[in-house]
Amino acid sequence: MKLNTRTEGNHQKKGKRVSKEQLINKLNYINFQDDTIQINLKHARYNRNISLNAKPQPCTGDHLDCIWTETTRLHQELKTYKFQDVLVANDKNLLLVKPELISISDKGISVLLPEICCEVIPRKAVRHLCEGISVQLIQAGVIFCGSLIDFSIAAFCVEITAGRSQTFQWINPDAPVYIVFSDGDTVLFSGECRILRQTCGQKTRSFVLEPPNDQVQRFKPKEFRSPRQELIPSPDMIFRHPFTKKRISLKVIDLSGSGFSVEDDEDNAVLLPGMIIPQLNLSFADTYEIKGNAQVVYRKNSGEEKENGMAKCGMAVLDMDGKHHVKLVALLQQASNRKSYISGNVDMDALWNFFFDTGFIYPKKYAFIQANKEEIKKTYENLYTTNPNIARHFIYQNRGIILGHMAMLRFYENTWLIHHHAAKTSGSNRAGLAVLNQIGRFINNSHYICSIHMSFVICYFRPDNKFPNYIFGGISKNIDDPKACSIDTFAYFHYQKTSNNASGMSAPWELTETQPEDLVELERFYEQESGGLMIHALDLEAGTIDHDELSKEYEQLGFKRQRDLYSLKKDGSLTAVIIANISDVGLNMSDLTNCIQVIVLDPDELDRDTLNLMFSVLSTKFEQEEIPILLYPVTYADNQSISYEKSYSLWVLNMQYTDHYFSSLKRLLKFV
Repeated sequence: MKLNTRTEGNHQKKGKRVSKEQLINKLNYINFQDDTIQINLKHARYNRNISLNAKPQPCTGDHLDCIWTETTRLHQELKTYKFQDVLVANDKNLLLVKPELISISDKGISVLLPEICCEVIPRKAVRHLCEGISVQLIQAGVIFCGSLIDFSIAAFCVEITAGRSQTFQWINPDAPVYIVFSDGDTVLFSGECRILRQTCGQKTRSFVLEPPNDQVQRFKPKEFRSPRQELIPSPDMIFRHPFTKKRISLKVIDLSGSGFSVEDDEDNAVLLPGMIIPQLNLSFADTYEIKGNAQVVYRKNSGEEKENGMAKCGMAVLDMDGKHHVKLVALLQQASNRKSYISGNVDMDALWNFFFDTGFIYPKKYAFIQANKEEIKKTYENLYTTNPNIARHFIYQNRGIILGHMAMLRFYENTWLIHHHAAKTSGSNRAGLAVLNQIGRFINNSHYICSIHMSFVICYFRPDNKFPNYIFGGISKNIDDPKACSIDTFAYFHYQKTSNNASGMSAPWELTETQPEDLVELERFYEQESGGLMIHALDLEAGTIDHDELSKEYEQLGFKRQRDLYSLKKDGSLTAVIIANISDVGLNMSDLTNCIQVIVLDPDELDRDTLNLMFSVLSTKFEQEEIPILLYPVTYADNQSISYEKSYSLWVLNMQYTDHYFSSLKRLLKFV
């Protein structure tokens, strides 16, 4: 039984007349859907109305039987309330039916249908009945629990029960309350509300609450937002409403990879700012669907939408399966630039020819590839044809000819590695910048998507390589904040396996598995040495030492990823932390994902011979004869006279600072 705040003629106006035949068809449809109609009763003495939900039975003529959906306290109510009329949902409006009462009892009601009824159009936002939604009403540290009765975009009605040691006197009606709606463990809405009115029950009360503003701040404001695009045909957002459980379909106005906007009927509004939709489909011409979940972040009426009685509602994507998301972003980038392709099927012969033709695979690099070419071919066939969630590739091509290429690999839990940037430089082709722009749009669309795991983006580049040093080095310099963007330089060389690799370290040295306290000390050292982001981006925080879900995902996809952490200690004192990265050969063509990384904390204690002995011990974990080494800090290699082939700078971007990245990039590209 629901209290009805409607008074006769207060917020309805009459529409068209509806015949009895049409009414019977509507009633039978409601029966078919196992839905309800609303029976309105009026108090015999007081100006007070109640509405009861009833299920109409199959109707073939004038006579309509209905069964109550609730019977609690019904006998007492029927003694004091008299039958008034019936309301039947009819699409966006209602049918007001004034039948003749035949009988009414605790079980149901029987009426004689009239020849004509009228459609009524609500003058205020329609209230939608809700089911199964739990409510927490919080004020000044006290939590009351209850359920959501109905909602509109203007107000909620909640029914709250006071606990054993609670009193409603604790609720200050002049102060805001904080509301949480949930379905099981899933939070659907939370926000500060104003109490408009309440009943006076001692144990149970109904509260009518005004929701917050027409806009919520889901993410921090961004200057460089993902561009919204209008597609023809535009997709539809199809979902089961989280409060009412009814199926809803709304037309999408524009969309990006991180959000979109839809049309919502102003008179029958269903989208409330702040509401979370746990499951939705973006349906493209009924040919394929993209699934995800999203939150309503704004609602506004303006211009043409207002004239048509429509509201524009903004949706922020909270999560989306990686393969669905890359389909969406690929579609949008194609719509923006027909030469841009993301993670599509690739002609592998054309790709390898491109790598050689551009000089990306130069003679010395090819010597490494040639020794493992069959294995590397197989790895790349898997990467570029199955399009696993751990990898993305970006190709700029014209008439089937690849002009630019860039790729990303999720090699750490929340960090993606940018690599394999190559482009043809003939004529005025700007393909290198085009794929850089593609990857920029992708990360801007992706870092808020939970399942993509993108808290950081990294890349390794050689400081003597002009273009990446100008771009990535320039961005870091312009941002000038190591907590937003940092660069750390490693010495790079190869360790050659020997036939008599050492089996262990001898006193006072020991090589052990890294413990959380070792990583705490590493972080202190690095903070003093650099103050950048490397520790966080490479999963070297103490709290991440036992988390390795990513390696399991690689294995399920047919790839190899193993990461072992070791601590080198002298007399129990930490001297260096070593990361043994073991992956498919050629996953990164410089094998930076299949190498030994060493971070030296105490350069005065660690001598060159002990370092080589440690390499000998760890080399047994690798299949290849020559093992790439990344040694940090590079000053240690210089001071120990360790010969290295080149230096690599590790560039890390904190994705909370994307505006800084795009602002710096825009400034740099003016001079390219």
